[in-house]
Amino acid sequence: MPRFYVDQPLRAGSTCALAEDSAHHAVHVLRVRVGDDVILFNGRGGEFRGRIASIERLRVAADVLAHDPVERESPVQVALVQGVSSGERMEFTIRKAVELGVAAIHPVLAVASVARPKGDRAASRQAHWQRIAVSACEQCGRNRVPAIHPLVDVRDYRASEDGARILLAPSSDLPFSKSIGEARALVIAAGPEAGFSAGEERVFLDQGFVPARLGPRVLRTETAALAALAALAALRGEF
Repeated sequence: MPRFYVDQPLRAGSTCALAEDSAHHAVHVLRVRVGDDVILFNGRGGEFRGRIASIERLRVAADVLAHDPVERESPVQVALVQGVSSGERMEFTIRKAVELGVAAIHPVLAVASVARPKGDRAASRQAHWQRIAVSACEQCGRNRVPAIHPLVDVRDYRASEDGARILLAPSSDLPFSKSIGEARALVIAAGPEAGFSAGEERVFLDQGFVPARLGPRVLRTETAALAALAALAALRGEF
């Protein structure tokens, strides 16, 4: 059943309008018709059954029906500190991290980051990445949308979430599976192409991050964080 994110309060018995991009996707890609059943969610908990009430070009309205409190979140709260990678790699990482249950993403600019958006471009990238997170939630069934935080330089990053702090580092002797213990909350830092510099690693170490490796092979930037999230899901019994 098609799922749509609606950025407004939802109440059974009311009618809501889909955002223009969602309406375009509904009409031109999913080919929804008046009377079709859909799922609506606003990121504030649970989801609503809905039914398409009207379609006028790119103005799509849906009747909001019964609420279902179902949640599909990971049992472990994970914040990902991701070194910004170029173009599609960063988008891929964000989309798949959301599918794997990440709770928040902090993009950080590193010396080795190929893409270096600043100012208005940085704000535009953040908004674009947030839309990708919404789209991933629509696809994977999550009803809580992870926040994509503003872009900051690694040197300005300060860990704000509670939990064990892990720095993915191929040179570490500590396996990732041994680094997480029984933690129910984690902050995982993953570098961009070519990784973090020694000085940038020190920024994390000074904040209590513990270096850990994901096996004997060096993983690409778009693989490392996802491998950690998948390994965590397996270790915690989700898979």
